[in-house]
Amino acid sequence: QVQLEESGGGLVQAGGSLRLACAASKPIDTYAMGWFRQAPGKEREFVAWIIVSWRGTDTVYGDSVKGRFAISRDRAKNAGYLQMDSLEPEDTGVYYCAAAHYGDTGRLRDPEMYAYWGQGTQVTVSS
Repeated sequence: QVQLEESGGGLVQAGGSLRLACAASKPIDTYAMGWFRQAPGKEREFVAWIIVSWRGTDTVYGDSVKGRFAISRDRAKNAGYLQMDSLEPEDTGVYYCAAAHYGDTGRLRDPEMYAYWGQGTQVTVSS
């Protein structure tokens, strides 16, 4: 069982930046780590995922955040991060980190692939 806890959310003006962190209760080196978000009345949306393996680091971003957000991991700290720049009001929502065993990386945009989830952290971007 893996517990995840997000931090770093808050209120920011449009154009600003926030850095979210996700702390895992134990090493998750063999897991993919993903970030998702959910706005009121909307479905959970894929933001990004990252895999760090012997082959190197692989990352994938959702179209709406590409070029503005950056996902990273610190294996020594059992932590992951989501750097969010050039924030827009449309980025408002609850942000969740999640961990998945992965085989088919093509399915890592699907929240159902993820076995472990944090409680979420609120991000609000004002215009």
